[in-house]
Amino acid sequence: MFGTLSEEAEVMVPASKAWALYGTLELAKLVTGKVVEAVEVVEGDGGPGTILKLTFNPGQGFSYCKEKFTKVDNIHMVKETEVMEGGFLDMGFNLYIIRIEIKENSKDGPGSSCLVKLTLEYDVKEEFAANASLVTNRNLLGIMSVANKHLLKSN
Repeated sequence: MFGTLSEEAEVMVPASKAWALYGTLELAKLVTGKVVEAVEVVEGDGGPGTILKLTFNPGQGFSYCKEKFTKVDNIHMVKETEVMEGGFLDMGFNLYIIRIEIKENSKDGPGSSCLVKLTLEYDVKEEFAANASLVTNRNLLGIMSVANKHLLKSN
């Protein structure tokens, strides 16, 4: 059973500034202690192949996951991470991907604002189909809130 969830927000900073946060390890540093309890860089420097171990706050349904950066496209400002251990995979999911996309806002002048879109894609085994209801946008909204407030304060 395949599903997606996404959230999009306008941020009043240039796309390049948003990408400097969302497209790098800076995002992990920023959300540590706020959206997740801890983030450890297991391997890599923020490019494709980087592996992070995220330790979640109590009450989130699982204690940790490891995710791998499968795509970091600095030209198109797209980053994809795939959970490779723990998290939703321990709950019968075959696949759990987070995609971050940053785009200039065509409604405003160049460099004045951008659109940040976060998307979850998941596939759950049929025998665990009921667990699909556990996927929410809560963490996406938490990440966006913390990151976008940081971008606006530092602008």
